[in-house]
Amino acid sequence: MHEFDSLSISWEFVEYKKAGVVFLLAPYEATVSWGKGTSKGPKAVMDAFLNLELFDEELVSSPFEVGISLLELELEGMKPLEAVRMVRDKTAGVLGDGKFPVLVGGEHSLSVGMVEAFIERYSDLSILQLDAHADLRDEFRGEKYSHACVMSRVREMADAVQVGVRSLSREENELIKKRGYTLLWARDIFDNKKWFREAIDALEDNVYLTIDLDVFDPSIMPSVGTPEPGGLDWYLLLDFLKLLCRERNVVGFDVVEFSPIKDFSSPDYLAARLLYKLVGYVFADDLG
Repeated sequence: MHEFDSLSISWEFVEYKKAGVVFLLAPYEATVSWGKGTSKGPKAVMDAFLNLELFDEELVSSPFEVGISLLELELEGMKPLEAVRMVRDKTAGVLGDGKFPVLVGGEHSLSVGMVEAFIERYSDLSILQLDAHADLRDEFRGEKYSHACVMSRVREMADAVQVGVRSLSREENELIKKRGYTLLWARDIFDNKKWFREAIDALEDNVYLTIDLDVFDPSIMPSVGTPEPGGLDWYLLLDFLKLLCRERNVVGFDVVEFSPIKDFSSPDYLAARLLYKLVGYVFADDLG
């Protein structure tokens, strides 16, 4: 049904009606400002995903047993707002069917559609953004639904906590100070866990998580449109996400801005592994 390369490790994506989790694949690229390739991201990540080990050594479980289905979105040629609306409508349908939606991008602008769908169900929703960039421009190159504006649109709907930021404009910096936004700079958090409590305490019980893969240091995640030095490492971020899922109700998440590099598959595998880890954390019976 889905054409992905696989080692056939004894599992496959399930039919929609049998799924607990639905990956919405969003191969969209319209407003990226430097490196290209987000339209190829979901395919590359799914190819890697099918080659993951099913058993999670940390959780001592096999998260795939929840049942994961794919929903491929046809976004080619759409304007940004049109694409956002499609993501919103498809996500609302998945939620209405009692399933857990995960957006696999694709550029970050689409996360606005995810949040729009969730905000209709959760009046107390908080947004947690993991990202190298503040994404707080009101518009960028004449487009209010640019990837550089995603958190401006999100903050119009819900409160947010922003983690890992290390690049922004002067105007964004002034806006953060003026409005007292909760933002944790990468330079203050990359080598310690002291910030875990501050970030989680600033969130409501219900949390939507949006992850731009450039939150990671480019030494382990170079396959993004705008890599920034000084990012977070794998185990630090996993420890934070595990605590988040233990103490808050993560209602949905996205992993976006993946731009595969030809003949270099390590970042593809990292992105796939992150998806699988998060599914495991969200559905774990006991996170300690």
